[in-house]
Amino acid sequence: MKLTSVTIVLITLLVPFSVNAKSKKEKGPSIRIAKYEEDKKIEVLIDSKLFTAFCWPDNVMKPILYPVLTSQGTEVTRGFPMNPRANERVDHPHHVGIWFNYGDVNGYDFWNNSPAISTDKRNGFGTIKHIKISKIKEGSGNAMLNSIESWIDPSGKELLSEETEYHFIAFGTTRIIDRITKLTATGNDVSMKDNKEGVVAIRVARQLELPSKDEVIMTDAKGNPTTVKKMSNEGVSGSYRSSEGIKDDAVWSTRAKWMDLNGIIGNEKIAIVICDHPKNQSYPTYWHARGYGLFAANPLGWSVFTKGKETLNYSIPAGKSSIFRYRIIIHSGEDLSDIKINELADDFAAQY
Repeated sequence: MKLTSVTIVLITLLVPFSVNAKSKKEKGPSIRIAKYEEDKKIEVLIDSKLFTAFCWPDNVMKPILYPVLTSQGTEVTRGFPMNPRANERVDHPHHVGIWFNYGDVNGYDFWNNSPAISTDKRNGFGTIKHIKISKIKEGSGNAMLNSIESWIDPSGKELLSEETEYHFIAFGTTRIIDRITKLTATGNDVSMKDNKEGVVAIRVARQLELPSKDEVIMTDAKGNPTTVKKMSNEGVSGSYRSSEGIKDDAVWSTRAKWMDLNGIIGNEKIAIVICDHPKNQSYPTYWHARGYGLFAANPLGWSVFTKGKETLNYSIPAGKSSIFRYRIIIHSGEDLSDIKINELADDFAAQY
């Protein structure tokens, strides 16, 4: 099946009112964008406190948002491999912060690329290269960053041009990232064949993982099975729930309009919700959400999630574009009800 226009949306947890419906008289916190291009990062500061940073490290092979912090200053992203912390997993070095890519683009693996790939295998992997920041807008309650990227094969040939708008929104104890990404096939047709590895994801802190019961076998960055022995569950409190009422490890490979991951770090209750959009490809999306801390939505990889019953081989024709829209919300404090999450999902769908 050949499709032409895809939209992906991620939404997270929010409070029980529309972002756009807030009183015009009510000003949000100051959101400032600080550029440190010599360090290959741009920080997003909310009332002078770090929320996240747009980074393009040479050793990550793609732009990322890292770290990501709550309104209280608690980091929700895993430290490894950027800044390893004690008692966290050191698997999958390509899982860093919040990122967007895919495991099969014209036959090249963009998802798994990392410095752990041996030299003799690098010809099978693609890289997303940061080109420039084209626009920055600061403000009260929201700010915007526009970035240009290039998806290149091992020879340096561009397959896709990427233009992404990041909208950063803050109110109360809620932080929001709206990501609007346009991918354009700048040369020939670009295939994105059915693949488990995709497309938008966050790798969370150890405390937000699901408590582990047994040894876990995972695939490392070189494609080798790796056994991770049972770790201490002290302070580990993560729990998934989907819009369809499915919970915890059972959510993997299921379809749902949104997924909530909640847990506690220290004494702080935290929730991260990702929501799909009604206009997106494969709505409601499949979830590549794992107990060990990978939280991802993948509308393009059907085969593994359906055990081979269905397949989707997506493509972008030469000169054409596909748009992917996501909202990721990081919430601190009281639990978000299904009603609140649905209100926030509807709000996002109405905006874009």
